[in-house]
Amino acid sequence: MEQSIIRLLKANEIECRIAVIKENGLSLLLYKDARVDQRILDETFGAFGWKRSHQCIDGNLYCTVEIYDKQSGVWVSKQDVGTTGYTEKEKSQASDSFKRACFNWGIGRELYSAPFIWIPVGKALIQAKTGQNGEKRYYCNDHFSVQSIQYNEDREISSLVIVNDKGQPVYELKAKAGKNSGKGKQAPKLTPDEQKECISSEQMACLQAELERTGVAIETVQSRYKIQEAAAMSEDTYHRVMRALSKTQSVKAS
Repeated sequence: MEQSIIRLLKANEIECRIAVIKENGLSLLLYKDARVDQRILDETFGAFGWKRSHQCIDGNLYCTVEIYDKQSGVWVSKQDVGTTGYTEKEKSQASDSFKRACFNWGIGRELYSAPFIWIPVGKALIQAKTGQNGEKRYYCNDHFSVQSIQYNEDREISSLVIVNDKGQPVYELKAKAGKNSGKGKQAPKLTPDEQKECISSEQMACLQAELERTGVAIETVQSRYKIQEAAAMSEDTYHRVMRALSKTQSVKAS
């Protein structure tokens, strides 16, 4: 297949969604919508150079995105399954399966390198309401957006600024020394210690799950282990944090 480079997402094409919300803050996830996928497919392969179709397999809705290879004259396909949303089941499955299939083609794959994004209560208006059983539930009506984003030579997020609906910065990830900011300059090689600085997105997700289970605040972890950004902790620190959390009783059990 002819090499068509799928460009990286622009700041205004990335949306922010609240993942977890607690009394002391909230975490955000970055995502793209199907319109972005359609636009990038049109830009990269042309309006007549791609097509999509849906198949129901074992009760699950799949999407197949096909790209026309001009060199061989055949359609090359990649497929993925969708998940069900809270409303409009069929529509949400169709949209989700399409977005996942586009991830397989590389559209927005850089979002997998996103850091753990924590917005403390001082930078977000978190409110609480009490249910019939007396349990408090927290919510936030603030809207967040990506103001700027940069990538390194590996197409991973290297710097990120998120603002609230008033345009005030609430989260900032600064590009580290030695990382290529994507502006064409050759970056020096990282030392072994620098390469160990960041944990993976999978490890960050595991940490977030443990924090949710135990009710421990991310600020508590940062203070105790003397780290500024949770996602920038070393592998050794990560394993020490996880061992400590594994010995902590669950919120529901306490």
